[in-house]
Amino acid sequence: MPQYSPTPLPDAVESKGERPRLNPRLVAPADHELGPGLGDLPAPDSLSLPRRPEQVRIRELRPLTLAQVENLVEVNNPSLKAIASQVDQAQSRLRAEVARWYPTIELNAGSFPGFSASETRTNFANRLTNPDGTRSPGSTTTSEQRWTAAASLLTQWSLIDPVRTPSIAAARDDFEKSKFQYVIALRNLRLQVSQAYFELQAADNQVRIGQESVRASLVSLRDTRARFQAGVATRLDVLEAETQLARDQQLLTNALAAQAISRRVLAQLLDLPQDVTPTAADPPQVLGMWQPSLQESIVAAYAFREELDQILLDISIANSQANAALGQVQPFLNVFAGFDAAWSDISTSRRSDTPVVDASGSYDASVGLNLRWRLFDGGAAAAQARQSRQRAEESTFRFAEQRDAIRQQVEESFYQLERNNRNIATTARQVIQSREALRLARLRLQAGVTTQREVVDQQRDLTQAEVAYSNAITDYNIRLAELRRRTGLDEIATCPARSLPAEKPPLDTDIPVEPAPLLPACQASNPGLL
Repeated sequence: MPQYSPTPLPDAVESKGERPRLNPRLVAPADHELGPGLGDLPAPDSLSLPRRPEQVRIRELRPLTLAQVENLVEVNNPSLKAIASQVDQAQSRLRAEVARWYPTIELNAGSFPGFSASETRTNFANRLTNPDGTRSPGSTTTSEQRWTAAASLLTQWSLIDPVRTPSIAAARDDFEKSKFQYVIALRNLRLQVSQAYFELQAADNQVRIGQESVRASLVSLRDTRARFQAGVATRLDVLEAETQLARDQQLLTNALAAQAISRRVLAQLLDLPQDVTPTAADPPQVLGMWQPSLQESIVAAYAFREELDQILLDISIANSQANAALGQVQPFLNVFAGFDAAWSDISTSRRSDTPVVDASGSYDASVGLNLRWRLFDGGAAAAQARQSRQRAEESTFRFAEQRDAIRQQVEESFYQLERNNRNIATTARQVIQSREALRLARLRLQAGVTTQREVVDQQRDLTQAEVAYSNAITDYNIRLAELRRRTGLDEIATCPARSLPAEKPPLDTDIPVEPAPLLPACQASNPGLL
């Protein structure tokens, strides 16, 4: 028996590069302007805060299609705007690091100008001589006013800076990583808003099912009460009809609450004005069929998922930080040029003396090199570099973990899509069969060969079948959206358009069922009567 030998897989660094860059051609950019018909739905001011109840009272229910919802979320969503701001911040940090290649010019003016004034009074004993030759005490007052100005200009440029290059490389990788993060957030937001829209469609469908169930229960209760008054039904039949009506009313109440919550969840994602609530304009229907195979979907996910590129950038950033740490103990060489200038004007005067002015000025120019070299740091730089290398090694394990998680996500969505595809077919048959079973149960009840319990059971089965069919369509569409997000592919074959009547057909529950005689089984199975 030949032994299986696995084919060696290509290395991620060889296929994607040590520092992968975002390819904008592979990513659909976010919309920056609202589409037609949405100009009156801009996002409120970010710092606005309602203060009165009328400011948050809903005044408009706006029907929106899935395409309009995707346009609104890309333009209005505050979370996406915050991540876009983080991209700008990373670009500013990169620009600050690139500035290390340029010289610095510093001007320092301690006093430009400065003024000071002082007065000194000196007392002398036996200084003045009288006419008779004797001495008497006296005093002398000296005033001084000083004007000064001093300034220095220093230019410095790093000829050798071991930290500069790895720091710029780390900042550049961080900027690229922030762009990947924006793309990830954009795709996650598109998936999130699609899921919210599909869930709103499901909630609307639940309301419709609940309304039809309540309507059918009201008709059944009306007929049962009429039959009870005619003496052909029992009190138990009336109680069973009332119980079924209460169940359907509870179903409708829960559906209305879920619909209101789903609408506000979608409004929160779209950041709509406070007085507008969105509704689903598109009816719930299958979006299409997923064309790629499972293997093609997995390989596409490995090629398009930005999470893997981010981890490769983490490895590059950690290596650059290790080089920067080692650069701290290497020599730094700078060239500098300086110019210092000072000027002073001193005016001195004594009482009854002539003022004396003394002015002076000086300047000093210098140019040269300065060297800084940390000869010993106790091993701190080597330890920091080793820590960064270990962080890079940790990222390689994170890469393997993320790779396995991506495959698991794609496989889970793919298998669930197949399950939901089968559920749509089975629940559709279940709805058709339940409707026919309910119709036959009503005929049997009117013919007097069954009880109200059978009608109640069949009506409950129909409601559950319609709910299951609606959930199957919603889950199927959500799985399609997940595969689009998780693989980067958009290969979905749309369903052919169905020819539907322009008017909605009347509901069977609104049509009274005329009593008919029950045919024997052999006669009912005659093909000529079908």
